[in-house]
Amino acid sequence: MADTKHYDLIVIGGGPGGYVGAIRAAQMGLKVCCIERNKLGGVCLNWGCIPTKALLHNAELYMEAIRHGKDWGFDIAEGGVKVDWAKVIGRSRSITGTLNNGIAFLFKKNKIDHVEGHAKVLSGKTSAGPCRVQVTKADADYYHGSGGAEKVAEITADRVMIATGAAPNELPFAKSDGKTILSSFDALTVPKQPKSMVIIGSGAIGMEFAYFFNAFGTKVTVVEMLDRILPNEDEDISAAAMRAFTKQGMEFKVGTMTTAIDKTASGVKVTLAQAADKTKTESIEAECVLVAIGVKARYEGLFDEKLGLKIEKNHIWTDYKDKKEPTYQTSVPGVYAVGDCIGAPWLAHIASEEAAACVERFMGHHTLGVDYSSIPGCTYCNPQIASVGMTEKQAKEKGLKYKVGKYAFKGHGKAIAVGATEGLVKIIVSEPYGEILGAHIIGEDASELIGEMGLARRVEATIEDIISTVHAHPTMHEALHEAALATEGRAVHA
Repeated sequence: MADTKHYDLIVIGGGPGGYVGAIRAAQMGLKVCCIERNKLGGVCLNWGCIPTKALLHNAELYMEAIRHGKDWGFDIAEGGVKVDWAKVIGRSRSITGTLNNGIAFLFKKNKIDHVEGHAKVLSGKTSAGPCRVQVTKADADYYHGSGGAEKVAEITADRVMIATGAAPNELPFAKSDGKTILSSFDALTVPKQPKSMVIIGSGAIGMEFAYFFNAFGTKVTVVEMLDRILPNEDEDISAAAMRAFTKQGMEFKVGTMTTAIDKTASGVKVTLAQAADKTKTESIEAECVLVAIGVKARYEGLFDEKLGLKIEKNHIWTDYKDKKEPTYQTSVPGVYAVGDCIGAPWLAHIASEEAAACVERFMGHHTLGVDYSSIPGCTYCNPQIASVGMTEKQAKEKGLKYKVGKYAFKGHGKAIAVGATEGLVKIIVSEPYGEILGAHIIGEDASELIGEMGLARRVEATIEDIISTVHAHPTMHEALHEAALATEGRAVHA
């Protein structure tokens, strides 16, 4: 590629923000180049959303066969099914390869140039010229990687979109080594199933891995600094999750901090202290520890220091929190940023929506953009957890007048038929008008069911609209109808 090549848009990062932004720009007639230092698809496709869901499906199949086979009429003796761990992990990795190729095909179809390497923004757009981006050969470290000295290209563009995502947070006293101290990236490729594991953090990432390893027989202990697991979820959902996963054999240490991790001859020793009283300590020994304490924006080495890129709370600043209709402009002229690198919520579907809105807005098109009050969040263990809108606590803190409808799956026809009676639906609605303030689900297909509530909030439907919508029988969706009825004391099957 010639050093002098010029584009309408350079996208840095090939994940769900970057590749969607690149394709949307190409659809609008722009000449686009996407720079990605590793595999197309980013963290989501290669080390997050997709491969973890493949592993979780394996875990669900194994749980059904081994632990519940007799309930279905399958006489499978305990230990009668042999697990080929290499195939379990290998299937997950092969799926990412298929999707990598799919994005490459979409780039070719939309005439998007793809450059491999580490990008560095040398200048923003000025009266003297366009944005300049240097590309050097990237090193092999996926989540700590940077650029080397070997130059690949120097290209220019009228605009640059940053979509470099995020990387796992690490404990300052226990950096990941890929063997006994694992990040979420490392956990996807462990060569041998560990007999025991401590997981630090009970958010979506921590709980998904807890479910996966526990399902295959690993002794899992989850440590959470706050007083309940899944602390971002509604309190009723957290409590239901704690009951369900404790029943599955997980052990939980809530209100507990990790103060030290020491390597031993057999693995690790994790020292814990109660968050409320740090003098009360204990230690746990395990083969390995998985650190799942969230993520941080990736922007190291991405900008020339003289550009003075504005950083806010360890992420790239843009106008997305300051404007009703943000442009996602950074402090550097002509440079935009979307997705995890600009801060919470760290979700792939938000990155994609932000990227499309960013492109459409700088092209002068009217777009509704992202409704940050109606973002669905999902945790894909079993039972699944999904939510949209406010928790009951948030509604109470805002001083809103509200009422709640709950419906448990234990008496639900479809749930009984498929053996998925654990869980509930909770809907929070305003009074007196019945605005849907929030919806929270734990149970079978929760991540699919939440879509109805997301759409309802987006179109400003009331709870009466849900009640008057005919839901097919027998389906899990009927549970939403029952919870809606429950807000008015009219639930039929509760």
